[in-house]
Amino acid sequence: MNIIDIIFLAIALAMDCFTVSIVSGVITGKWTAAPMLRMSFLFGLFQALMPLVGWLGISFFSASLESVDHWLAFGLLAFIGGKMVKESFEENDEAHPHFNPSRLRTQLMLSIATSIDALAVGISFGCLGYTSLSSIALPLFVIGLVSFLLAIAGHLLGIRFGKTITRRLKPELFGGIVLLAIGIKILATHLMEA
Repeated sequence: MNIIDIIFLAIALAMDCFTVSIVSGVITGKWTAAPMLRMSFLFGLFQALMPLVGWLGISFFSASLESVDHWLAFGLLAFIGGKMVKESFEENDEAHPHFNPSRLRTQLMLSIATSIDALAVGISFGCLGYTSLSSIALPLFVIGLVSFLLAIAGHLLGIRFGKTITRRLKPELFGGIVLLAIGIKILATHLMEA
């Protein structure tokens, strides 16, 4: 793969992170540097680590993991998205805290859910002749960096245009629908390829 191919691959992998970051920006509605940078860092980190895990594990568990990775991603996104949709219809009080994309636990779950597809990319790296850690280092770095940058851009876009979106739709409902749609897209794509 040349650098252009790697950049396009990184952009494709980062699209779910970008979308989830827009949703997070819509929900938070304000610029808060620490949670935004932490979420962007986690998205970049997991997008870079998952291909590494796939590449390292190609000989051990690639077949068994490939058969369930889409179900894992769908399950995590459906759980988070369903919870957000449910919370959008509840009263906002102390007994029912609403979805908060600034929480570390939420950010970790979203990072894992949006990066599971990257495992397959790591497996394909093994098939494309990447035989050493030094040969895979550049693609992993580019994937992580692009995901980090697009997550920041998505968060800022969500903050900027969030008021327009949420005039008609509650942020939690909007976010839940988007996460459910991403999960369904991942599941449908993998089932159609099978």
